[in-house]
Amino acid sequence: MPTISLALGERSYDIHVENGALDRTGEFAYRAGLDGKIAVITDSCVAPLYAERVMKSLESAGFMPSLHVVNAGEASKNMLQAQELCSELVRAGLDRTGCIAALGGGVVGDLAGFIASIYYRGIPFMQIPTTVVAQVDSSVGGKTAVNIPEGKNLVGAFHQPSVVVIDPTTLVTLDRRTLAEGLAEAVKHAAIKDASMLHELKGLGPELSIGFSLNTIARLPDLISRNVAIKARIVENDELETLDIRALLNFGHTIGHGIEAAVPYGTILHGEAVALGMRAALFLSERKAGLSSSDANKILRTLQALELPLVIPDGIDTATVLQKTASDKKFRAGTIRFVLLSKAGEAGISTKITREDMAEAIEELRRPLD
Repeated sequence: MPTISLALGERSYDIHVENGALDRTGEFAYRAGLDGKIAVITDSCVAPLYAERVMKSLESAGFMPSLHVVNAGEASKNMLQAQELCSELVRAGLDRTGCIAALGGGVVGDLAGFIASIYYRGIPFMQIPTTVVAQVDSSVGGKTAVNIPEGKNLVGAFHQPSVVVIDPTTLVTLDRRTLAEGLAEAVKHAAIKDASMLHELKGLGPELSIGFSLNTIARLPDLISRNVAIKARIVENDELETLDIRALLNFGHTIGHGIEAAVPYGTILHGEAVALGMRAALFLSERKAGLSSSDANKILRTLQALELPLVIPDGIDTATVLQKTASDKKFRAGTIRFVLLSKAGEAGISTKITREDMAEAIEELRRPLD
């Protein structure tokens, strides 16, 4: 099954995508050079489903795993939770020779990765993503972070994993909403780098309400691998987001993060906010970057087929969204670096989008899609 390599010199690693890969976690960890004690960090939803299989696989490969469970949800991605887990790891006897395994979705991956980046000034970790958003996007690339009241992911570090183990069969336990919000990140990849994926992603829409069939699960390793490969190639060329290459992955995220942060965490899921942000970015792309209405419509119809929100909920005012975007990491010296499309599959960075432009795009989100 597909294995994608991400080349970063001494920090290179493999991303294994395989149905049933969960039961080979120990083997993949051993092949990546990990050793000794390993702290498995997961959440209260994932632990009952997959922790036992992962622990058994690690033990069979000679590791000494310990299990650490946080409450599921974005609220756990904070500095206090990170501190509490660090203390727990010390009590469990994890020292600088040990490593961490992040078993779960994006919240667990970000939190566990952040802890790995600071614990004993940095120890190895592995990603074992169990949601769509984590499998197609957040588990790869080394961005780790926690949230603070002033904004999402404002405190973090670049800390690459030693290996990523992706088992698409874990997606069968997810509900329609969670599946759909994860696929928003796949639509993002298609929009910026591979428009040919849009048709396949749109075709997943009818399956979301009933869950993925066995036939779909059989196809997922290839689809996920295509997404991971896009992310890997971008990260290889701009790991620390200094060349305006990795910033392309922020398509839909500028206004999306503003919307997500304008309401209590979890009210709007990350992928749902990104879908709204992509609609706003498409609106601006047509006006500022020459994107054709047919290409914009192709992407919008894919989001619509996945039943992602494309109209901003009542009660979220434009001023609040703009205020939240002002503290976003994508601002540099007060100037927003906004990702626009010139055509489906081709993206670029613009520094010419004004606050007034963004306000107009947010207001466009109040209009029902034709």
